[in-house]
Amino acid sequence: MECVFGLVGNGFAIVVADTSAVHSILVHKSNEDKIMFLDSHKLIAASGEPGDRVQFTEYIQKNVALYQFRNGIPLTTAAAANFTRGELATALRKNPYSVNILLAGYDKETGPSLYYIDYIATLHKLEKGAFGYGSYFSLSMMDRHFHSGMSVEEAIDLVDKCILEIRSRLVVAPPNFVIKIVDKDGAREYAWRESVKDTPASA
Repeated sequence: MECVFGLVGNGFAIVVADTSAVHSILVHKSNEDKIMFLDSHKLIAASGEPGDRVQFTEYIQKNVALYQFRNGIPLTTAAAANFTRGELATALRKNPYSVNILLAGYDKETGPSLYYIDYIATLHKLEKGAFGYGSYFSLSMMDRHFHSGMSVEEAIDLVDKCILEIRSRLVVAPPNFVIKIVDKDGAREYAWRESVKDTPASA
């Protein structure tokens, strides 16, 4: 029951993901970070089959780093999104990945941006987007409360409303979420919203 959503505000983009690693009826862990740093100013949040999600996002991360190493300049967010879409489209005809992606970034020239890329290689630039069962509730909340040019405080308040709605309405809602933000100062972890903590087993 994965939940990944994000939005663009005034000079920043925020991405949120649940942190549950689930298989069938079992929860393996509740602190799995599904938002990866592509580079200093890009985030990639993914949902889907765990193996595909980890393998594909790491593949994109290493190729973005390789491009910067070879050429001396980083990819723009739009270029990274189009590269990601191209790799998904190529795989779709061979060995498709079951992975959906929200890619957020900040560029000096264009500011913050958010791209929606699904498992059949559809690419859209959005101001707000979501994947997973949680999208039924988070998209509704964002339709009601989102507006262009939101401040960080307004955006975090909306994120908390979305998380509360998912927890209260989704029958098997994930307990924990991680929030990450990207702006002119770079990509970084902003906060966790935890209702369950993983505790190590006693010896």
